[in-house]
Parts: sequence; structure tokens; C-alpha cells
Amino acid sequence: MEQQKEVKLDAKTIKTWKHHLQDEIDASFLYSQFANLESDPDRKDILLELAEVENRHVARWEEMLTSYDVKIKKLQPTFKAKFWAWYARRFGSPFPLARMLNEEASEVKDYLTLYKNSTLVDAKETALDLAKESAMHTESLQELTGTSDEPWHKTKSGGMLGNIVYGFNDGLTANFGLVAGVIAATSDISTILVTGIVGTVADSLSMGASGYLAAKSEQEVYEHEIEVEREEIRLMPDIEEDELTLIYVTRGVPKEQARLLAKEVMSDPDRALEEKIRAELKIGETHTTPFKDGWVTGLATAIGAFIPVAPFLFTSGATAIWISFTFAMFSHFAVGAARSLFTGRGIIRSGFDMFVVGLGVAGVGYLVGELLEHFLF
Repeated sequence: MEQQKEVKLDAKTIKTWKHHLQDEIDASFLYSQFANLESDPDRKDILLELAEVENRHVARWEEMLTSYDVKIKKLQPTFKAKFWAWYARRFGSPFPLARMLNEEASEVKDYLTLYKNSTLVDAKETALDLAKESAMHTESLQELTGTSDEPWHKTKSGGMLGNIVYGFNDGLTANFGLVAGVIAATSDISTILVTGIVGTVADSLSMGASGYLAAKSEQEVYEHEIEVEREEIRLMPDIEEDELTLIYVTRGVPKEQARLLAKEVMSDPDRALEEKIRAELKIGETHTTPFKDGWVTGLATAIGAFIPVAPFLFTSGATAIWISFTFAMFSHFAVGAARSLFTGRGIIRSGFDMFVVGLGVAGVGYLVGELLEHFLF
């Protein structure tokens, strides 16, 4: 330990360690507060035990910091922790407990990252110990909140159909407003066409690029979560076995059989990783690529954006304007109805809401065009 004191911690490391210390102080405070509000003796005991473990975590970080001659003052729970304690007293603890589950999940990931990146032996040991205990805390909180997945893994994806609907919607709404504004400012068909076509190209390229980057980011998240899971299986096999057991039990497998099955799966790390990817991370076979997502979203946007422009290619004057308006408003209703597939709302209500949005965007665009025409031309 004397040798360790000769090592001078950099400011970033000190800040990170103090952040973990404060988190543990907040957690200890909140578990104690939740325990005081709990009428069920079994749940109360779980919360008190969690508070006691968090107190040990606090002592561990205080010891780590002082061993490197870092001065620490007596820390108190943060305002955020006090707020959630007040919320629990006023409205009950289920929601704050669910938040604590996410907090513990975040700690697991942070401690594993610290373990992986730190060059200090005692820091790595502390990080791994606390990651394991935080993971065990999530099991206790899962009992209290009725969940089974490891919440430190975030893997939610959209679908190709969703990209088409939302891309189409964005292109239609944005370009409809743009065309309405230009119509208010000028009656020149060439100007309306050029503006509408340029708007179509620009919006489709923008949405296509956004779709590509979003899918690429999602793919990177998946790869990162799989790597984290691989590390957990290597570093915390006992906890991972407990997690698998819990997953199997929630599927209806008897507890003893679930335990044996989990033990068998964990005996092969590769098989265990595949099982956790499917059962816990919910990552299935990839059916698309970032490039495909990008061009599909961009194409859908282009089609939507071209609808209010198309009539001006075949006719002119008031006829073109009314045809453009009619097609655009019908398309707004249709895309709103299609969105109900994802939102769960009624088809008519969702379609009408989108109809009103389209009408509002066109109205604002037209008003802006009138104002510009009045003051600038």
C-alpha cells in the first residue's frame, strides 16, 4: 500500500472515483429511505441489506481515495437523491425502485469499464468486486420490481417498415410546407418546380444519411453490448448463471431444472454467449445493413417529398395547386394511419392527427411565403 501511495492519481481518475463514491452514498441513503417506507418485512429486509452493502461500497471508495492521499470531505446525499426520497414518501417507491434498477445497471457497466481500462491493480480489484455486487443488487431489485433482463444492456431496434413510414412522413410534411411557402411568394411554375425538386433531393439525402448513421450506431451498440456480455461471462460466471436461471424460470421452467439447464449452458462460454444474446439482449439475426437502411429511408423520403411537387410537372395554375394540396393531404392521412401500426392508436384518429399536422405545416409555410413576398419582393 505504501508503494501505491507513491503513485499520483490524475485529475480525471480522482473525479471518476469521487463520482462512484457519491453514487454509493446516494444509493445507501435511498435504500434506507425505501426500507423505512416498506410494510412487507421480507421486502424491507432486502432493502436494508442493500443499504448495508452500499455502506461497504462507500467505505471501499473512501479507503481507495485516502490510500492515494486524496483528501475527501464528508459527503451528503445529493439533491437528486433527496428528491427521489421525497417522491417515494409522497407517491410510493415503485417508480424510484425501478430507477434504482437502472442506476445499479449503470454501475455494473461503469465498473466493468473501469476494470478493463485501469492500470492500477487495486482499482481493478475494487472495480470487479463492486461490479459483481452491483449485478447481485439488480437481482434483488428484479425481485422487487418483477423484471428478469439485465437492465445494463440497452438494445432496441426499429424496423425497415418503420424507416419507410417515417421517411415518407418526413419528406411529405417538410416539402409540402416548403412548396406551400413558395406558392404564396410566387406564381412562377419554374420557381415552384425547382424549389420543390431541390427540396426533395436535399431532404432525401439528409434523411438517408441520418438513417445510415442511426443504423450504424445501432450496430455498434449491439457489438458493444455483446462484448460486455462476453466479459461478464468471463468475469462473473456465477452471477450470469443466476441470471440465466431467472430467465428460464420466467419462461415457466421449474426452478431446479432451470438451475441445471443454466449450469449446463454456462459450461460452454460460446454457447452461453449465444444464449444470453438471444434471451437477454434480444439481438436476433441481422436482416439489414446501415447502407440498406440509409437508401431505403432516403428513397421513402424522396417519394413522400415528391408528392406535392408532381402535379406541377403536368399542369399549372390553380389546378396544379389544388391537385397538389389534395394529394398531399390525402397522403398525410394515409401515413398517419400507417403510423398507427407502431403507436397502437386508432387508424382514423392517427390519420386525422397527421392530416391536421400537414394542414398546419402548409399554413405556416404559406404564411411565411406571404410575409417574405410582402417584405422582400
